[in-house]
Amino acid sequence: MARDSSATKARLLDAAFSEFAAYGIAGARVDRIAEAAQANKRLIYVYYGNKEQLFDAVLQRALETGSESVPFDADDLPGYAGAVFDHLIGRPSLMRLVLWKQLERPETAGTEAAPYAGKIAAVRQRQEAGRIDAGTDPADVLTLVMALSQAWFGAMGAPADGGTGSGWEADRTARHRAAVVEAVRRITAPPGNGG
Repeated sequence: MARDSSATKARLLDAAFSEFAAYGIAGARVDRIAEAAQANKRLIYVYYGNKEQLFDAVLQRALETGSESVPFDADDLPGYAGAVFDHLIGRPSLMRLVLWKQLERPETAGTEAAPYAGKIAAVRQRQEAGRIDAGTDPADVLTLVMALSQAWFGAMGAPADGGTGSGWEADRTARHRAAVVEAVRRITAPPGNGG
């Protein structure tokens, strides 16, 4: 029974990810999620409580998957930025999900904020060791790294604007990725290290 329950939960989360990314919380329909997951609609309420809590579970799962797929490396922030960009290229709907969260549930700063505290501390430690420019607050450094990694997916008129993430040819995407990595290198390089 537990195995079947786990499989049903996974199908519900997968179906809900697609639904929420496409329609947001207000536009998402529990009936469509249940149908896509081939599950009873009642199970959504049994497992997740309500549509908002289901959205929170979907977002948390997506962010955890991203953290596992793209380990944070404060010693190589340019490489980290490139890896985040690569992760998002393969999952363009993830940025749509994050944008829906910011639009429809900005008051819920749940567990997705917790990992940033450790990352900020790691950046601060590298700044104190002279490996990252200490002229910018460590929280701002992390924010800039993430913003540069994600900018392509939210810019008006950008290739990812259509939602597929595949608007540019591979060589153009590679050039943009290189620009992201170089920009992060420049903003994080300690003085005298080519910054």
